[in-house]
Amino acid sequence: MMEIPVEFKKKFTGLLGEEEAGRLFSALMEPSKKAYRVNTLKDGTKVTYTLDNPVSGIPSAYYGEISGKDPEWVSGSVYSQDPAAMFPAHLTAVQPGDKVLDLCAAPGGKSTALAEKLEGEGLLVANEISPSRAKILRENLERWGVGNALVTSASPDKLSPVFPEFFDEILVDAPCSGEGMFRKSEDAVKYWSQENVELCAARQKEILTEAVKMLKPGGQLVYSTCTFSPEEDEEIVSWLMDQGFTVNPVNLAGVPHADGRPDWGNGDESLINCARFWPQDGLGEGQFAASLTKPGTAANVAADDQLPVRKKKVKAKDRKKGRGASPERPSKEEVGYIEAALAGFAWPKAINFGRDLLKSNDHVFLPAIDPSAVAGVKILNNGLELGMLKKKRFEPSHQLAEWLGQVAQDKVVDLDEAGYERYLHGESVQVESALSGFVLVARHGMVFSFGKLAKGQLKNYYPKGLRQ
Repeated sequence: MMEIPVEFKKKFTGLLGEEEAGRLFSALMEPSKKAYRVNTLKDGTKVTYTLDNPVSGIPSAYYGEISGKDPEWVSGSVYSQDPAAMFPAHLTAVQPGDKVLDLCAAPGGKSTALAEKLEGEGLLVANEISPSRAKILRENLERWGVGNALVTSASPDKLSPVFPEFFDEILVDAPCSGEGMFRKSEDAVKYWSQENVELCAARQKEILTEAVKMLKPGGQLVYSTCTFSPEEDEEIVSWLMDQGFTVNPVNLAGVPHADGRPDWGNGDESLINCARFWPQDGLGEGQFAASLTKPGTAANVAADDQLPVRKKKVKAKDRKKGRGASPERPSKEEVGYIEAALAGFAWPKAINFGRDLLKSNDHVFLPAIDPSAVAGVKILNNGLELGMLKKKRFEPSHQLAEWLGQVAQDKVVDLDEAGYERYLHGESVQVESALSGFVLVARHGMVFSFGKLAKGQLKNYYPKGLRQ
């Protein structure tokens, strides 16, 4: 059984009073709430789960536990997420065509929700400073079928010079002391201290200082944490208000939550517009969120083709090996290989292979942003990788399979349970199909991979790093 830190109990008894603090401490001893979102970029009607327990206030979100082996997860049709953690992205005013930054994005729940709001238009920059967590972020966006994201792994101070006053909306789900994670993480309890709360608050200000530089005047900043401490919540919002930001009202009618506490910040009554999600209110784990507007008039300060071109430094040894060269257009012959391999597939959006695509080290991709504008930034993915050129042929990517899964397809092989399990394991399978060449592979109509079919033998193209 979890042992709540004595100092934590003392602190929140003083803040909440004995009765409400008692409700909090009791709730922290209960099991955590589990939920998932259904991907609106894909056909959610194919999901086989019973969708009878919706999360209040979040469209296409339901309570329940899912497995990473289910075709729903493997195909990117659902995403497992704490119900309360769904609200920061929900509070953004993102519209299709906007330029959006998720600054502390891993593992990807909020980024996938932002991508849904963009509906394949505009730009999502999903950043994670930790390289290992950034890899997970990229995988989750890939699985979700996102083709308009730039996935980066950089500190905020390295990003801010690249994107000056560029974004319409920025979400900062800041690293925090994790008090809202007590029910899910033993480490959150073990390493909690008031000193860590104060260290986190200082770090949050450092992150936000850089985030503010990247937001357009009149743009929206959503700030969130998974912690309860005022030092990391209302006090941080008060600090932003001192810089001219205004706190926006949020519409959470019917959603179990509590208002922000002005007395826990600078006393300004607009702090009541912040949202607190306490575990004792029954929605999910702990979360704090605030929607703010940057001072100034909203204007199209920059477009992605107006970002300054940045020169990337290429090491001599990489230059000799042909690495680090600027991306270029595929040749006419190479475009022919691409078209031949991908003939017969339906596309979520029209692509001119000769005009829109770029090639880097034989990887062919549709960029979300001009690569020259982000030179020098560590990039894990820029837009949609179509695949790789290999000796007068083209091999499509896993990301392309997940992206094509957004729309109905004819060149699909739907596996039975045994075939599905073998394919996830990396085996080739025998199927009855008149198709040949590259095909999409599905289970219950949910596309999760490419395969190559010849005389009924489906060669496995499921990535080795994802096999189960």
